[in-house]
Amino acid sequence: MNDEHKYDDIINLEHHVSKTHKQMSIEERSAQFAPFAALTGYEDEVKETERITERMIEITEDIRSILDEKIRLIQNKIAEQPNVTITYFVPDINKQGGKYQTINGIIKKIDNYEKKLILTSNTEIFIKDIIEISSNIFKQ
Repeated sequence: MNDEHKYDDIINLEHHVSKTHKQMSIEERSAQFAPFAALTGYEDEVKETERITERMIEITEDIRSILDEKIRLIQNKIAEQPNVTITYFVPDINKQGGKYQTINGIIKKIDNYEKKLILTSNTEIFIKDIIEISSNIFKQ
């Protein structure tokens, strides 16, 4: 058969319209050809793997002693609502490691039972995660 005249017998027929199914809108028809994600969540997993986290720094006993002394001084001045700057480790909830964060605020309470500092902003920082504390009360 000649490819040039392959559809001559149907080319002029009227377009079929179903009597039982309503015609699709242009949006519905185009959605049939839209790309889809064969592996749902794959791109999110790749991004999560690429995200960099830090390891928690193991501090020496000398630094731990200095931090303990600073916390004791803060405890003694808690009524004065000391303003402090604290650098501490925040564990990542999705993967191993985390990041270091520095926060400035006023100490509201030191919870010796749970071993954490509570700021007036209600931020809770575990003492074991702290690597640096600075405040003007240490300079007196």
